[in-house]
Amino acid sequence: MKIVHTADWHLGKLVQGVYMTEDQRYALERFIEEMKEERPDVIIIAGDIYDRGIPPVEAVDLFDEVLTALAYDLRIPVLAIAGNHDSPTRLQFGRSFMRGGRYFVSGSLDDELEPVILEDEYGAVHFHLIPYVDPSIARLAYDDETINTHDDAMRAIIERLTSTLDEQARHVAVSHAFVTKTGEEDDTMRSDSERPLSIGGAEYVSSERFKAFHYTALGHLHQAHHIGDETIRYSGSLLKYSLSEQHHQKGYLVVELDGVGNCIIEKRSFHIRRDVRSVEGYLADLLKEERSEDYMFVTLLDEETVLQPMEKIREVFPNAMHVERKLFYRPTEGALEYVQAEKMTDTELFTAFFSNIADEEPTETMLALFERLNDRVLKEERER
Repeated sequence: MKIVHTADWHLGKLVQGVYMTEDQRYALERFIEEMKEERPDVIIIAGDIYDRGIPPVEAVDLFDEVLTALAYDLRIPVLAIAGNHDSPTRLQFGRSFMRGGRYFVSGSLDDELEPVILEDEYGAVHFHLIPYVDPSIARLAYDDETINTHDDAMRAIIERLTSTLDEQARHVAVSHAFVTKTGEEDDTMRSDSERPLSIGGAEYVSSERFKAFHYTALGHLHQAHHIGDETIRYSGSLLKYSLSEQHHQKGYLVVELDGVGNCIIEKRSFHIRRDVRSVEGYLADLLKEERSEDYMFVTLLDEETVLQPMEKIREVFPNAMHVERKLFYRPTEGALEYVQAEKMTDTELFTAFFSNIADEEPTETMLALFERLNDRVLKEERER
């Protein structure tokens, strides 16, 4: 059986004030064309179809178009689960009659979690759709006070699934969770655009939970990788949704499952309209760069104040998302000391800014006024 594994489309995503819908449409239209060539037996979307519980209309329309093309026009079954960004009830609206149209979706633990069973020449393949579930929901659903973490919740769910597994069939799990090899903290694959599932170490799930399955299709982490076993995998996200993902190779996985459950896995790349990149340098040098439509994050090395930097940068990088200065200076006796802005206190940042603009240091009265106002703002932020 040929399985296409994808996840984390985040339709309707807003990055630095820019809606990514048209870039998502570009990638998915080409994905549809590739599915005409691949002709998989099933397509998996392992959660976070949308970027938020109430997605914009354009995002819903896009998913409707993609689903129609895949499940109706190409007649490829599509299996989907809710991720932590999705609204379970909205996502699974109409699921009963959509099954007849080859779209199978699991949004919440209210489901019986009965497998979706598909057939190939070797027999049945059972797909177990495990949506994102908060531990508190699982604790209530199973009346089990021992469920306090995401690993506890996954243990309880999979124990129920595996207690009735058909030993003659092959089994594929679809889940949306933060899975690490031992269930201990490991943030090496985390991206800035991923929303934490829990505070502290409660969000991690052990890969050992999935050892009963021939393949596990995961969603949540945006970088494609496997967890210990080659058959427990994240496909990665549809596009790059933060600067921390600039070096990711976005794509989907093609999994060939043979008659006894062995897997051959290949990576395919998504075709993108614009890349996400970073660049740093002096403004005068950057303005000589070749024009690029990519989404750029720019760091300026200029020591002097640059007025309207974004306006200037967009002459070369019209889709620039962010411009910042890497260095500020703090006056010292007889010399200038250059330090990174993130290493400066709020008062030092204010002093550097004022000195740049006014060509003199702020007075003690000004500094005292700034600190009072700054304390008030920080207090209001904490109380929100």
